[in-house]
Amino acid sequence: MRAPGLSRTAAVALFVCLGGPGCERTEEPPGRTAKAAASIAADPVPTAPVAKPPAERCLVPLAEPAAPEAQPADDCPHASEPAPILPHAQVRFVDAPGQPKVQVEVAESPSHRERGLMFRTQMQADRGMIFTWPDEARRGFWMRNTCLPLDMLFIAKDGFIVGALEQVPVMNEAPRGVPCDAMHVLEVNAGYLRKHGVRPGQRVEITRKK
Repeated sequence: MRAPGLSRTAAVALFVCLGGPGCERTEEPPGRTAKAAASIAADPVPTAPVAKPPAERCLVPLAEPAAPEAQPADDCPHASEPAPILPHAQVRFVDAPGQPKVQVEVAESPSHRERGLMFRTQMQADRGMIFTWPDEARRGFWMRNTCLPLDMLFIAKDGFIVGALEQVPVMNEAPRGVPCDAMHVLEVNAGYLRKHGVRPGQRVEITRKK
């Protein structure tokens, strides 16, 4: 059926794409005629890929109501080896009120990611650890030998926060994650997200320190 108010030529140019994995929509600039659009379709010009808007991305909102407050471990095990010295970076929450920042250790090797924040009994309010990989994939985390309750943010390659876990309880091996691909997972003290207005759908900037 022809859409009301459209010419027959314009109506033929419209189409609906439902669910196909290779289907992507691009917007036509205002004032482009059907003849010009047909010319471009017949003689395509390579263009840069357009980032999908947040509404079309994998996104897991914060759980409501907020998770109950998790408590530190009463008895934290001791590490057999000292914590490794890791590179440092700054993470800035560019879409959160006041653009808060945290200084983080960067765990990017398999052994450093495995160790993570195990055996720590304290962490400053504006500190954290970011786990990073060379590609995006589903990431699973547990809290083995982890004595500090944490908030976890799952971050895509372009800095988009795809999901978060709050008040993750200590000293357990239950696997946790979100059903979205991520390149980074940022761990901060439990309660940081709500306190600073950080939530999935916002963006971060990660700046490595030399």
